[in-house]
Amino acid sequence: MRRTFAILGTGGAVALFGYLLAVSHRIAEQSAVDEARPADIIVVLGAAEYNGRPSPVLKARLDHALALFRRGMAPLIFTTGGAGGDPQYTEGQVGRDYLVQHGVASERIVVEGEGDTTVETLLAVAEVMRRMGLRSAILVSDGYHIYRAKRILEKQGVEVYGSPRPHTPRGSWRERWLYLRQAVGYLLWRMHIAI
Repeated sequence: MRRTFAILGTGGAVALFGYLLAVSHRIAEQSAVDEARPADIIVVLGAAEYNGRPSPVLKARLDHALALFRRGMAPLIFTTGGAGGDPQYTEGQVGRDYLVQHGVASERIVVEGEGDTTVETLLAVAEVMRRMGLRSAILVSDGYHIYRAKRILEKQGVEVYGSPRPHTPRGSWRERWLYLRQAVGYLLWRMHIAI
């Protein structure tokens, strides 16, 4: 009996690892594809901010969204992200302020500053989009983040086009780890565990 459980456990672990590798591969493929096309809004996923200034990662995402906006790909930009432990600023507000400083009219910017996780943020984005009558979005984030975030928004009925911030993939172990981590996040989301 113990041997049967060991075989079943090993088989289950191998199947789980195979699934995660397959999803990691899809995440890696999606991370290099820019699907940007005209849409109702550009959604920028938040990243760290430092005392009211965007981190290099957030700045790169905002700059990419700004370039898309200036090309006329969407009439609105949606900045997202909660406080992340900062009592004074949210990532969404810092993103908004940065875009205004770079010439985007404040009425062209929608802010979500409550989400603490990707899932929370994207559910809030989908709800605001529904209320505004918006159906399609260009999703801007880091490449490794696009696959999972797209699926979450699509599940909410949004037509989503991924547009990762410019980045040159290096095939490093760190990148592979990020893909695997996102695959785990995707699996947990599919199991209704929000992270």
